[in-house]
Amino acid sequence: MLHARSGFDSRVARHARRLWRQYGVFWLGAIAVGLVAVFYARLIDWGYAAFRAAQHRHVWLPLLVTPAFAALSVWLTRTFFRGAEGSGIPQVIASLHAKPGESGAQLLTLRILLGKIAVSFLGILGGFTIGREGPTVQVGAALMFNLQRLYPRSSALIRRQLVLAGAAAGLSAAFNTPLAGIVFAIEELTRSFEARASGTVITAIIIAGVIALGLNGNYTYFGTIEIGSRFPDLLAVAVVLTAIVTGIAGGAFCWLLLNTARWIPGPLRQLHGTRPVAFAAGCGLAIAAIGLVSGGTTFGSGYAEAQGLLDGHEHLSPAYPFLKMASMVGSYLPGIPGGIFAPSLSIGAGFGNLLHSVFGSLQLTMLIALAMVGYLAAVTQAPITSFVIVMEMINGHALVISLMATSLIASRVSRLFAPPLYETLSQRYHAPLPQPAPAPTPEVPEPLRSAEPEPTGTDGAPPHS
Repeated sequence: MLHARSGFDSRVARHARRLWRQYGVFWLGAIAVGLVAVFYARLIDWGYAAFRAAQHRHVWLPLLVTPAFAALSVWLTRTFFRGAEGSGIPQVIASLHAKPGESGAQLLTLRILLGKIAVSFLGILGGFTIGREGPTVQVGAALMFNLQRLYPRSSALIRRQLVLAGAAAGLSAAFNTPLAGIVFAIEELTRSFEARASGTVITAIIIAGVIALGLNGNYTYFGTIEIGSRFPDLLAVAVVLTAIVTGIAGGAFCWLLLNTARWIPGPLRQLHGTRPVAFAAGCGLAIAAIGLVSGGTTFGSGYAEAQGLLDGHEHLSPAYPFLKMASMVGSYLPGIPGGIFAPSLSIGAGFGNLLHSVFGSLQLTMLIALAMVGYLAAVTQAPITSFVIVMEMINGHALVISLMATSLIASRVSRLFAPPLYETLSQRYHAPLPQPAPAPTPEVPEPLRSAEPEPTGTDGAPPHS
């Protein structure tokens, strides 16, 4: 009897261990991603609120603060957190496509996770035009990736599923857009549908989303826009024109980021290569100047400006989307951590506001929604992810066909200017990450000096994203 009981207990224990390895680690990781995503969002919101409060009290303060925080952020990133620069999505794509022994694992370490959060917080505290959604994707992927240590025998398939699930859950928790998280994993991260990983990804998204909802409540990112039951006659024309305008603007932005050597003057390129901290300070000064010219509307992610336009409380200058684009380019040239999703949506809202002067008979909120999805699709060249994100953000199911059409056209127009941004930037991470340069060798008296040349280190981080 005791022997039978012992055998039964042994089978239960083995079954419990198998369930834990198969599901428990993913559930634990999804809970962690949800908690960290909420904490990170609140940290970024607090940092930007502190910057705006200081800027309102001292209008010229950004001319000092923004360059200083830019220099500090670049120094920290290049010295301690190589691989944390940019949005983080190119790093996740590179990790998913890396072969064993390549640099993929270096992009998802706990050190980079902490650096991503800390340095992007410094960036938003300095008023940079960056978002938190892209970094949340890399943070989520890094959290899940490091849970492989809980497996007795980890494999390449398990690591890939962990990274994919963490990244998708991170986007879902950041925007409260579960459908977009699923589509993002398929369209942007893997460029294919993997039946074996689909259940894992969906489960992680659901759990992370439930955690975020439990802490933040049930909400839509930009609220709900009201669309009448009858669409205006000029809607089709507005869709095409909005898609073309935002497609050109988004394609130009991608071209600027991917072809810096072709448009940045030679002295500035040399400064970027030899004195990156000084170059970052110069970019910070330019961002501060643009912010002062715009009345402070170009600082930060742009969420408040886009929300204000949708609510009808904000009145922005026709130059806003162009100034915001310039500030956004300046924020990414130095290579500090920060995302492009939220700023892109804000720029798109600015273009919608601008196009309302052409289509005065259409609802402003409708044009803003179309322009947001158009510009986001043009920048990411992921049209399905873009229209699903915007649809979930504004609860805009009535505009599904219009959003889809705008997204597809804008993405195609953008492709005429530049290849897909994230995928192109991810290719730059396939090589091993450069290491910080060694400390200068002290002077040695001439008789003791070795005849062999002194080693020199490499300088320059992987291009930002």
